[in-house]
Amino acid sequence: MIEIIKAAGWPIWPLLAASIISVALIIERLVALRHSKVVPAGLLQRAVGEFKRGANNDKLLDELDRHSPLGRVLSAGLRNVNNPREVMKESIEEAGSAVTHELSRYLTTLGTIASISPLMGLFGTVVGMIEIFGAQAPSGTNPLQLAHGISIALYNTGAGIFIAIPSMIFWRHFRAQVDGFVVEMEQQAVRLVEYMHGDRK
Repeated sequence: MIEIIKAAGWPIWPLLAASIISVALIIERLVALRHSKVVPAGLLQRAVGEFKRGANNDKLLDELDRHSPLGRVLSAGLRNVNNPREVMKESIEEAGSAVTHELSRYLTTLGTIASISPLMGLFGTVVGMIEIFGAQAPSGTNPLQLAHGISIALYNTGAGIFIAIPSMIFWRHFRAQVDGFVVEMEQQAVRLVEYMHGDRK
């Protein structure tokens, strides 16, 4: 591995940094975007049941805020349960926007890495081509310099593509996952409004 890095020359270092960042973001998002952590099963029914019993609603709302992204959305609605339906919906939408932004955290960076990695590899290719043309001297071709230029060109191109493929796959996966969570939270929020305003038992 060390020999490959040496052969690839200095353009490989930005690609290595991008790969480390990409792996770190993928692991962080895999942990953060678990279904059980974002939209826990049964949370709506439990929250409505405990709220209607009214033993300690302030404590319940604080726990919901800390519980999960869905809990923050439900908490925003329950805090405005005595207001008109439209006010309750607006508070849920505001909380939902903040939660959606939080769920999308780091995805722009991951998408950027997926987009620019091939360009960074192409830059390495250009540097390698410059090395190759630099090997052409009036007295003849320098084989070592020629081989070094080819190594830079090929290794950097390959590294750029190698980094871009998983980054793009996971970026698209996480985007779809966040969109799915948002739809599910919207459905739960609609049920909450219906439960609390007597439209649904």
